[in-house]
Amino acid sequence: MRILLVTDAWSPQINGVVRTWQRVIREVEAKGHEVEVISPDLFKTIPCPTYPEIRLAMFPARALARRAEVFRPDAIHIATEGPLGQAARGYCLKKHLPFTTSYHTRFPEYFAARLPVPLAVGYWLMRRFHSASDAVLVATQTIRDDLEERGFPNVTQWSRGVDTDLFRPRNDHALDLPRPIYLYVGRVAVEKNIEAFLKLELGIGTKVVVGDGPQRAELESRYPNVVFTGAKEGEELARHYASGNVFVFPSRTDTFGLVMLEALASGLPVAAYPVPGPLDVVNASGVGVLDEDLGYAVQRALAIPSERCRAHAMKYSWTVCAEQFLDNLQPVTDAA
Repeated sequence: MRILLVTDAWSPQINGVVRTWQRVIREVEAKGHEVEVISPDLFKTIPCPTYPEIRLAMFPARALARRAEVFRPDAIHIATEGPLGQAARGYCLKKHLPFTTSYHTRFPEYFAARLPVPLAVGYWLMRRFHSASDAVLVATQTIRDDLEERGFPNVTQWSRGVDTDLFRPRNDHALDLPRPIYLYVGRVAVEKNIEAFLKLELGIGTKVVVGDGPQRAELESRYPNVVFTGAKEGEELARHYASGNVFVFPSRTDTFGLVMLEALASGLPVAAYPVPGPLDVVNASGVGVLDEDLGYAVQRALAIPSERCRAHAMKYSWTVCAEQFLDNLQPVTDAA
């Protein structure tokens, strides 16, 4: 099968969405399918307002249509709701082609955190974008229930996976700091609610933030006792995970939180709020503590055995994730 994947999130961005798609593509291609990625690096771009690390394609509609017609896909999946996603949606509707979409990011909450945009308006825009999709792929049952309550049609669940060979307990730690090490990994941006973690009074130990983003300089100056390492990838990222004692996930807006699985695979228990994402990954599994008092969750999570966390992460497979993705694709028929 020839699969056209359209995404506004791609390298050199470092985030869970990009890592998910890179791994899914590897799994899908290993099954003999061909994947063509249309991403911002193929176009002239401008920096995203308030987030210059993200590049947005400029006027991509015509070039995207040409690429799609040359590739002649058997299925089309639109991964994001940005300029490329909008262009791909318009192309499919014009040509009467079926397509699927995925809902990776709770943009209404992100917009509300940055701009005076009411949640109702944000969800109306998201619902309009996804309403023409034959299947809207979401990571968890909690998000599926939420979107269906908000009137989104054709919502289906699509699991995530974790590379348990790369992310594992290690002795070659990347960090030699006073313990316990309270670790956060991810974008350093306002919607991630990182300051809720940085403000905690946790006593002895070291807070570490692994990642980059528009809020890093501000937070680094305001919290000089916190170690900011910048973004890490591959083995270096895995060694940073393995250096921690507890993984702190302060976000209230993530649809899943791939970093939680990576931390668990590395043997770290999770401390988080009881919100979608943590509720689906952790909940009553005994590998983390979810509480509205994040400091309490951190202290309680420190007592959770590393072996239990690792065993829980082993249940998540990229192979199953890729198979679910393939099962939800809609064929672009000759008649269409």
